[in-house]
Amino acid sequence: MMITSKKILLAEDDEDDKMIFSEILNELKATNDFQFDAVDNGLQILQLLKDGTQLPDLVVLDQNMPQMNGKETLQIIREDARLHHIPVVIYSTYNDSRLSSECFSIGVTQIITKPDSFEGFRDMIVTLVDKYLPKA
Repeated sequence: MMITSKKILLAEDDEDDKMIFSEILNELKATNDFQFDAVDNGLQILQLLKDGTQLPDLVVLDQNMPQMNGKETLQIIREDARLHHIPVVIYSTYNDSRLSSECFSIGVTQIITKPDSFEGFRDMIVTLVDKYLPKA
């Protein structure tokens, strides 16, 4: 039986935030087996999901992206039966209760306020990995 590594997809237009995700996930690879791919916007993540042979185990979407924001991307992901089971987390700089209720009605798994420090990002990412990418 072949064991495939877990896969995380991130859609984030901020290069610094992508770099932070990558750095923290590389540190976590010592104790977790997973792949990480990052793209710049929702359109690109939808293309990866459409073309991909290995579906991700977790999708993380920035809410505020050009071309297609997190909520719009979530809507399309949830309309695809192939992708319906994948946990989708949206994170946003702003804690907006209307956005939260709209996203939960569409089927978001979790909404997180974007951390404002490296340690905050580390805590968020460790929590996401522990919660959505359990060790076999």
